[in-house]
Amino acid sequence: MSGDEQLYYVTPTVRSGPISRQTGCEVYLKLENLQAPASFKIRGVSNFCRKAVRERNCQHLVCASGGNAGMAAAYTAMKLKTKATIVLPESSSAQVADNLRLLGAEVLVHGKAFDHANDFAKELASKPGAEYVHPFDHPDIWEGHESLIVEAASQMPVKPDVVLTSVGGGGLMTGIIQGMWKVGWKDVPVIAMETDGANCFNAAIKAGKLTTLPDITSVAKCLGALTVCSRAFEIYQMKEHNIQSVVVHDKEAVSACLRFADDHRMLVEPACGAALAAAYSNIIPALQQQGRLGEVKTVLVVVCGGGSVTLDMLQAWKKQFDL
Repeated sequence: MSGDEQLYYVTPTVRSGPISRQTGCEVYLKLENLQAPASFKIRGVSNFCRKAVRERNCQHLVCASGGNAGMAAAYTAMKLKTKATIVLPESSSAQVADNLRLLGAEVLVHGKAFDHANDFAKELASKPGAEYVHPFDHPDIWEGHESLIVEAASQMPVKPDVVLTSVGGGGLMTGIIQGMWKVGWKDVPVIAMETDGANCFNAAIKAGKLTTLPDITSVAKCLGALTVCSRAFEIYQMKEHNIQSVVVHDKEAVSACLRFADDHRMLVEPACGAALAAAYSNIIPALQQQGRLGEVKTVLVVVCGGGSVTLDMLQAWKKQFDL
């Protein structure tokens, strides 16, 4: 592989006819679910891993992940011809583990939640020649995610009035905001969507300080960080950008996944459904009524991924939530 080969795809930004008709806004979708490992994670993770291998002579990449970051790290390691070990929390599906092995990665299972797997991964990465790949909390990760917005800015006919994104550990949102600053969207608000039971960012906002959730109880396991990254919280707390934090129930996120499947013939996971729920529900009008959001004519939704979902899983959730 050449040293400058890009490891992620330039994904399309498309107008959603169905969601635009429902909302009365022009709604655009940045389709990160079309990445090779099926999520946005490849942007930041490949940026970090490339630097580790090319600049720091790393020979063994170690990553803890509930799924998508691990897939991105495994895919990147395969492309870079580098050894990868992915540590999964017990909440991860067997299918995710199998998919990681198909990419050539060693898979280890450790701990109930991401944070426990993460501590174990750090231990493994302390060995000579190894490097720890954090799924969301590193400047190289955020720098990689900036590219998502740089692309969208060149693909959209107009500047959006608001950007909708899901928040897990906060790496995606941090990269999105840095990208927005780069393309001149500093005045565009971000609606940061989480599901109840995986809402570490909203919990930090309410507490006024970084807060650790006791457990992940949401079906949106890919939002399963117990503590949001400090940079994401700092951007909010220091008012560096207008971020509106909203929490929805799992039922709303799953409903958005089902509606999106009908509207666009694509499967996405509840972690992505959280952002789509803001478009499918009355969240934007509610924020406007509360004076937290101005006029909205154009919306950009980051469709962050679908690597950790199957049709059977969606059907099971549909039954669970009586949808």
